Amino acid sequence: MNGNGQGLAIVAEAPVSASVAVEASEDFVLTPQVRGMAERALAYLRAGYPVHFSGPAGTGKTTLALHVAALRGRPVTLMHGDDEFASSDLIGNDYGYRKSKLIDNFIHSVVKTEETMNTLWADNRLTLACRNGDTLVYDEFTRSRPEANNVLLSVLEERLLTLPKRRPYGDGFIEVHPEFRAVFTSNPEEYAGVHRTQDALMDRLITIRVEYYDRETEIEITRAKSGLALEQAQVIVDIVRELRSLGLTKQGPSLRASIMIARVAVQQGAQARLGDPIFPELCRDVLGGLSAKVVRDGSKGFQAMVDDVVVKHLAEGA
Repeated sequence: MNGNGQGLAIVAEAPVSASVAVEASEDFVLTPQVRGMAERALAYLRAGYPVHFSGPAGTGKTTLALHVAALRGRPVTLMHGDDEFASSDLIGNDYGYRKSKLIDNFIHSVVKTEETMNTLWADNRLTLACRNGDTLVYDEFTRSRPEANNVLLSVLEERLLTLPKRRPYGDGFIEVHPEFRAVFTSNPEEYAGVHRTQDALMDRLITIRVEYYDRETEIEITRAKSGLALEQAQVIVDIVRELRSLGLTKQGPSLRASIMIARVAVQQGAQARLGDPIFPELCRDVLGGLSAKVVRDGSKGFQAMVDDVVVKHLAEGA
C-alpha cells in the first residue's frame, strides 16, 4: 500500500509507476460491517470526492483502501507517507543528464564542435496516476510533511496538477484524468511520527472513521488469515478484545495481535485450551509488548493481567 524516487546518474533509469489492478488480498473478509464502509467509500469516489480512512493502527485501513480501489476496476497507484518526502517525490524530479557532442569536419580545414547537455526528467507516481486515471492509494499520508502534500490541493479541487517549469516537455500543468480518484489513510494526529494536516486538504476529503471491528468480523478475519478452526479463533479474539476493553493503553491490542497468535498457533500446533504448554507463553509474548506502555500502580503487572485473562477464557472454552 512505496513512493520512493530513483537516484542520479549520467544516464539513469527512471522511476516506474506502481500500478496494479488486483484485490488487496486473496483472504480478504467481507462482513456486513466491512461491506458497509466499502460501499459508502465507493459511492463517494463515484461522486468525484476523495475518501479518507482514519483510525488507529491494526484496524485494516490499508486493506480496506486497496479493496475499495480494486472495486473501481482501474489501475491502482500506491504511495506510503514518509517524513522525508518533498513535492518532487510525488510529481517527479530530475534523475540525470544526457550529454551529446557533434563534430563537423565536412571541410577538412575547419572543425566545428557542438556540445549539448539536457536534463533528464522522470514523472513520479502522482503525476502518472493523474495522467492515466489511476486510483491513488496514499497510505499514512500524514507521515509526510504538510508542505509536501500541498500539491494535492489543486489536484483534488481544480483537477489540475502544477508541474515545475524545468520539466523539459509539456506545459507547467496537466489536466487530471476524469477517472482519477484518491483514497487516503491515516492514524490520529496524536500518533508518533504523524504531522498535523493542513485544514485546506482535510476540507477536500470525506473522512470515514475506521474503529475496531465487531467480534464476528475479527473472528472471521483471524480465521481467514490463519486457517484456524472457528472455536480456536473465538477464544483468541475474546482474549485480545477483553485486554483491549481494559483501556490500559491508548491503543490496542489490535486485530494484528489475534492474527499473530493464530498464525503461530497453527505453525506450532498449539491449542487454545487448558494444559497446552505453548499457548499461554505465545499469548504472553505477543501481548507483552503493551506492557512497556502501561503505568503500573504497584498492585499487579500487565503480564499477570494477560495470564489471568488467558486462563479465564481457556477455562470458559473447556
